[in-house]
Amino acid sequence: MKKKHFVAAIGIFSALFLCSFKPSQYEIAVLKYRGGGDWYANPTALTNLIEFCSNELSIDLNKSYQTVEAGSQDLFNYPFVHMTGHGNVEWNNQERENLRNWLNAGGFLHIDDNYGMDKYVRIQLQQLFPNNELREIAADHPIFHQPFDLPEGLPKVHEHDGGSPQAFGIFIEGRLAVFYSFESDLGDGWEDPEVHNDPAPLRQKALKMGANLISYAFNGAVYVQNH
Repeated sequence: MKKKHFVAAIGIFSALFLCSFKPSQYEIAVLKYRGGGDWYANPTALTNLIEFCSNELSIDLNKSYQTVEAGSQDLFNYPFVHMTGHGNVEWNNQERENLRNWLNAGGFLHIDDNYGMDKYVRIQLQQLFPNNELREIAADHPIFHQPFDLPEGLPKVHEHDGGSPQAFGIFIEGRLAVFYSFESDLGDGWEDPEVHNDPAPLRQKALKMGANLISYAFNGAVYVQNH
Protein backbone atom coordinates (compact mmCIF):
# COMPACT_ATOMS: atom_id res chain seq x y z
CA MET A 1 0.00 0.00 0.00
CA LYS A 2 1.23 3.48 -0.79
CA LYS A 3 2.28 5.63 2.12
CA LYS A 4 1.08 9.18 1.58
CA HIS A 5 2.07 12.33 3.35
CA PHE A 6 1.78 16.06 2.88
CA VAL A 7 4.79 18.32 2.48
CA ALA A 8 4.47 22.11 2.58
CA ALA A 9 6.64 23.75 -0.06
CA ILE A 10 6.91 27.10 -1.74
CA GLY A 11 10.02 26.82 -3.94
CA ILE A 12 9.70 27.87 -7.57
CA PHE A 13 6.03 28.74 -7.07
CA SER A 14 6.81 31.52 -4.62
CA ALA A 15 9.72 32.87 -6.58
CA LEU A 16 7.78 33.20 -9.82
CA PHE A 17 4.38 34.21 -8.53
CA LEU A 18 3.88 35.34 -4.95
CA CYS A 19 6.74 37.84 -4.90
CA SER A 20 5.40 39.61 -7.98
CA PHE A 21 2.10 40.67 -6.41
CA LYS A 22 1.23 43.83 -4.55
CA PRO A 23 2.02 43.51 -0.83
CA SER A 24 -0.37 41.10 0.92
CA GLN A 25 -2.88 41.07 -1.95
CA TYR A 26 -3.24 38.54 -4.74
CA GLU A 27 -5.34 38.07 -7.85
CA ILE A 28 -6.98 35.08 -9.50
CA ALA A 29 -8.34 34.74 -13.02
CA VAL A 30 -10.75 32.88 -15.27
CA LEU A 31 -9.36 31.30 -18.43
CA LYS A 32 -10.67 32.50 -21.79
CA TYR A 33 -10.35 29.87 -24.52
CA ARG A 34 -11.36 29.32 -28.14
CA GLY A 35 -13.68 26.71 -29.64
CA GLY A 36 -17.09 28.17 -28.94
CA GLY A 37 -17.52 26.97 -25.37
CA ASP A 38 -18.91 29.45 -22.85
CA TRP A 39 -15.75 30.15 -20.86
CA TYR A 40 -17.65 33.05 -19.24
CA ALA A 41 -20.26 30.81 -17.54
CA ASN A 42 -21.09 31.32 -13.85
CA PRO A 43 -20.23 35.05 -13.80
CA THR A 44 -20.84 35.50 -10.06
CA ALA A 45 -18.98 32.35 -8.97
CA LEU A 46 -15.44 33.65 -8.54
CA THR A 47 -16.60 36.89 -6.93
CA ASN A 48 -18.37 34.92 -4.21
CA LEU A 49 -15.46 32.51 -3.80
CA ILE A 50 -13.06 35.44 -3.40
CA GLU A 51 -15.29 36.97 -0.72
CA PHE A 52 -15.53 33.64 1.10
CA CYS A 53 -11.76 33.11 1.00
CA SER A 54 -11.05 36.67 2.12
CA ASN A 55 -13.33 36.16 5.12
CA GLU A 56 -12.29 32.63 6.04
CA LEU A 57 -8.62 32.37 5.06
CA SER A 58 -5.57 34.48 5.79
CA ILE A 59 -5.22 35.30 2.09
CA ASP A 60 -5.98 38.83 0.95
CA LEU A 61 -7.49 38.47 -2.52
CA ASN A 62 -8.32 41.29 -4.90
CA LYS A 63 -12.11 41.56 -4.89
CA SER A 64 -12.22 41.51 -8.69
CA TYR A 65 -11.06 38.51 -10.68
CA GLN A 66 -9.36 38.92 -14.04
CA THR A 67 -9.79 37.29 -17.46
CA VAL A 68 -6.72 35.76 -19.08
CA GLU A 69 -6.26 34.04 -22.44
CA ALA A 70 -4.51 30.69 -22.68
CA GLY A 71 -1.75 32.05 -24.89
CA SER A 72 -1.09 35.28 -23.00
CA GLN A 73 2.04 35.97 -20.96
CA ASP A 74 -0.31 37.58 -18.44
CA LEU A 75 -1.07 34.03 -17.34
CA PHE A 76 2.14 34.18 -15.30
CA ASN A 77 0.59 36.91 -13.12
CA TYR A 78 -1.84 34.44 -11.56
CA PRO A 79 -1.01 31.44 -9.36
CA PHE A 80 -4.64 30.22 -9.59
CA VAL A 81 -6.74 30.15 -12.76
CA HIS A 82 -10.29 28.80 -13.05
CA MET A 83 -11.72 27.32 -16.23
CA THR A 84 -15.34 26.33 -16.90
CA GLY A 85 -17.96 25.92 -19.62
CA HIS A 86 -20.53 23.62 -21.20
CA GLY A 87 -18.98 22.86 -24.58
CA ASN A 88 -16.02 22.78 -26.91
CA VAL A 89 -12.49 23.74 -25.89
CA GLU A 90 -9.63 24.43 -28.29
CA TRP A 91 -5.99 25.29 -27.60
CA ASN A 92 -3.49 25.75 -30.40
CA ASN A 93 0.19 24.80 -30.13
CA GLN A 94 1.26 28.20 -28.80
CA GLU A 95 -1.49 28.19 -26.18
CA ARG A 96 -0.60 24.67 -25.07
CA GLU A 97 3.07 25.61 -24.77
CA ASN A 98 2.19 28.68 -22.71
CA LEU A 99 -0.12 26.73 -20.42
CA ARG A 100 2.46 23.96 -20.05
CA ASN A 101 5.21 26.43 -19.15
CA TRP A 102 2.95 28.16 -16.62
CA LEU A 103 1.95 24.88 -14.99
CA ASN A 104 5.54 23.64 -14.91
CA ALA A 105 6.55 26.92 -13.26
CA GLY A 106 4.06 26.43 -10.43
CA GLY A 107 0.67 27.55 -11.75
CA PHE A 108 -2.53 25.82 -10.62
CA LEU A 109 -5.43 25.28 -13.04
CA HIS A 110 -8.90 24.36 -11.80
CA ILE A 111 -11.16 23.02 -14.54
CA ASP A 112 -14.83 22.70 -13.64
CA ASP A 113 -17.03 20.79 -16.08
CA ASN A 114 -20.27 22.77 -16.15
CA TYR A 115 -21.86 19.73 -17.84
CA GLY A 116 -20.99 19.17 -21.49
CA MET A 117 -17.31 20.10 -21.44
CA ASP A 118 -15.82 16.73 -20.51
CA LYS A 119 -15.16 15.06 -23.86
CA TYR A 120 -13.56 18.21 -25.24
CA VAL A 121 -11.32 19.17 -22.34
CA ARG A 122 -9.97 15.63 -21.95
CA ILE A 123 -8.67 15.74 -25.52
CA GLN A 124 -6.96 19.06 -24.86
CA LEU A 125 -5.41 17.85 -21.61
CA GLN A 126 -4.06 14.74 -23.32
CA GLN A 127 -2.40 16.98 -25.90
CA LEU A 128 -1.15 19.32 -23.19
CA PHE A 129 0.60 16.52 -21.28
CA PRO A 130 0.70 13.45 -23.57
CA ASN A 131 2.92 11.54 -21.13
CA ASN A 132 1.12 12.61 -17.97
CA GLU A 133 -2.44 11.32 -17.88
CA LEU A 134 -5.33 12.46 -15.71
CA ARG A 135 -5.47 10.49 -12.47
CA GLU A 136 -8.45 10.20 -10.17
CA ILE A 137 -7.82 11.91 -6.84
CA ALA A 138 -8.83 9.91 -3.79
CA ALA A 139 -10.89 11.44 -0.99
CA ASP A 140 -7.94 11.21 1.42
CA HIS A 141 -5.86 13.70 -0.58
CA PRO A 142 -5.00 16.80 1.50
CA ILE A 143 -6.82 19.08 -0.96
CA PHE A 144 -10.09 17.78 0.51
CA HIS A 145 -9.04 18.36 4.11
CA GLN A 146 -7.08 21.61 4.36
CA PRO A 147 -8.16 24.04 5.59
CA PHE A 148 -11.71 22.63 5.47
CA ASP A 149 -12.38 18.95 6.07
CA LEU A 150 -14.56 17.34 3.39
CA PRO A 151 -14.42 13.64 4.31
CA GLU A 152 -16.34 12.49 1.23
CA GLY A 153 -14.15 14.43 -1.17
CA LEU A 154 -15.58 16.48 -4.02
CA PRO A 155 -19.16 17.63 -3.28
CA LYS A 156 -22.06 16.96 -5.64
CA VAL A 157 -23.78 20.29 -6.31
CA HIS A 158 -26.16 19.45 -9.18
CA GLU A 159 -27.46 16.02 -10.16
CA HIS A 160 -27.78 16.16 -13.98
CA ASP A 161 -27.57 12.47 -14.95
CA GLY A 162 -26.95 11.32 -11.38
CA GLY A 163 -23.31 10.33 -11.76
CA SER A 164 -21.01 10.44 -8.76
CA PRO A 165 -18.71 13.45 -8.51
CA GLN A 166 -15.13 12.72 -9.45
CA ALA A 167 -11.92 14.68 -9.03
CA PHE A 168 -9.07 14.15 -11.46
CA GLY A 169 -5.63 15.65 -11.50
CA ILE A 170 -2.41 16.06 -13.39
CA PHE A 171 0.66 15.90 -11.17
CA ILE A 172 4.01 17.48 -12.00
CA GLU A 173 6.86 16.05 -9.94
CA GLY A 174 4.44 15.19 -7.16
CA ARG A 175 2.64 18.54 -7.19
CA LEU A 176 -1.02 18.66 -8.14
CA ALA A 177 -1.04 21.22 -10.96
CA VAL A 178 -4.40 20.61 -12.66
CA PHE A 179 -7.56 19.83 -10.69
CA TYR A 180 -10.51 18.72 -12.81
CA SER A 181 -13.92 18.57 -11.09
CA PHE A 182 -16.32 16.31 -13.01
CA GLU A 183 -20.02 15.53 -12.36
CA SER A 184 -19.98 18.08 -9.57
CA ASP A 185 -20.92 21.52 -10.98
CA LEU A 186 -18.76 22.99 -8.24
CA GLY A 187 -18.82 26.50 -9.72
CA ASP A 188 -22.62 26.53 -9.69
CA GLY A 189 -22.38 26.21 -5.92
CA TRP A 190 -20.35 29.43 -5.81
CA GLU A 191 -22.92 31.47 -7.72
CA ASP A 192 -25.30 33.97 -6.10
CA PRO A 193 -27.94 32.07 -4.07
CA GLU A 194 -30.84 33.11 -6.30
CA VAL A 195 -29.20 31.80 -9.49
CA HIS A 196 -29.77 28.11 -8.73
CA ASN A 197 -31.61 28.25 -5.38
CA ASP A 198 -29.27 25.65 -3.91
CA PRO A 199 -29.61 24.93 -0.18
CA ALA A 200 -27.31 27.02 1.99
CA PRO A 201 -25.43 23.99 3.43
CA LEU A 202 -24.67 22.77 -0.09
CA ARG A 203 -23.37 26.18 -1.14
CA GLN A 204 -21.19 26.26 1.97
CA LYS A 205 -19.73 22.88 1.09
CA ALA A 206 -18.99 24.05 -2.46
CA LEU A 207 -17.36 27.25 -1.21
CA LYS A 208 -15.24 25.30 1.27
CA MET A 209 -14.04 23.06 -1.54
CA GLY A 210 -13.19 26.15 -3.57
CA ALA A 211 -11.32 27.62 -0.61
CA ASN A 212 -9.30 24.41 -0.33
CA LEU A 213 -8.32 24.77 -4.00
CA ILE A 214 -7.27 28.39 -3.47
CA SER A 215 -5.33 27.52 -0.32
CA TYR A 216 -3.54 24.66 -2.06
CA ALA A 217 -2.58 26.87 -4.99
CA PHE A 218 -1.33 29.78 -2.90
CA ASN A 219 0.56 27.64 -0.40
CA GLY A 220 2.37 25.74 -3.12
CA ALA A 221 1.40 22.44 -1.53
CA VAL A 222 3.06 19.26 -2.75
CA TYR A 223 1.51 15.86 -2.27
CA VAL A 224 4.18 13.18 -2.19
CA GLN A 225 3.52 9.49 -2.70
CA ASN A 226 6.13 7.05 -1.46
CA HIS A 227 5.93 3.57 -2.90
